[in-house]
Amino acid sequence: MGIMKQTNTTAIIVAIVIVIGALIGVWLLVSRIPAATTANTISATGNSQITVMPDEATVYLLVETRAVSADAAKNDNSRISEAVNTALLNVNIDRKDIQTQNFNIYPEYDWSNGNQTLKGYVASNQINVKTTDFNNVGKIVDAGVDKGALVNSINFDLSNAKTNEYKKSVLANASQDAKAKAEAIAAGLGKKLGNLVSVQASDYNYMPYPIYARSDMMAGGAAEAKVAATNIQPHSLDVTATVSVSYEIR
Repeated sequence: MGIMKQTNTTAIIVAIVIVIGALIGVWLLVSRIPAATTANTISATGNSQITVMPDEATVYLLVETRAVSADAAKNDNSRISEAVNTALLNVNIDRKDIQTQNFNIYPEYDWSNGNQTLKGYVASNQINVKTTDFNNVGKIVDAGVDKGALVNSINFDLSNAKTNEYKKSVLANASQDAKAKAEAIAAGLGKKLGNLVSVQASDYNYMPYPIYARSDMMAGGAAEAKVAATNIQPHSLDVTATVSVSYEIR
């Protein structure tokens, strides 16, 4: 009987120790969690836009060939593509600025009279030519068209270096605009800004200026495409950014 009483007492003591340990653990855990801020906050969104000139252009050439067999279409395409590449090198376009992509071969069907008849095969190959000298745009178009390529489009764009430069500028301006708006709101309420609570760059963007040559310039054929390319002038680009901020107020 005495042994059972001693055992029960020991179990109770152990249970109490476990409960106290658990409570201490919970207290330590809660004490490490930062207290939720109860301060009032003000949020504002800043915007920035700068207008810049592009510093590079990309001409998108398309070599498209048709033949009865897939091999014949591929071989014809390879021959014309090689001729286009050689012509581009001959007008002093650097090889690293010439990129081939989206090579594809697919069947072409005649659907007249409700019947599907295989006409042959189409091989297509896109050649992208980049230049920082806008005077080269006409030369690139001439070289491609003379050797049998089509002009899909011409984009005036920003290089990576300029993109990074302008990104820093518009994001900084948008941040300043957001802070100025928050300060104005606080002043209107008879308050001042406290600590910065959060900041988010929700948008940074610019759109390259495209010229859709195949639909616009090619309507009159290769000759008009070459003439039009010599008259192409780069257009300005709008670079924009949006920054949202939240401040404590006091």
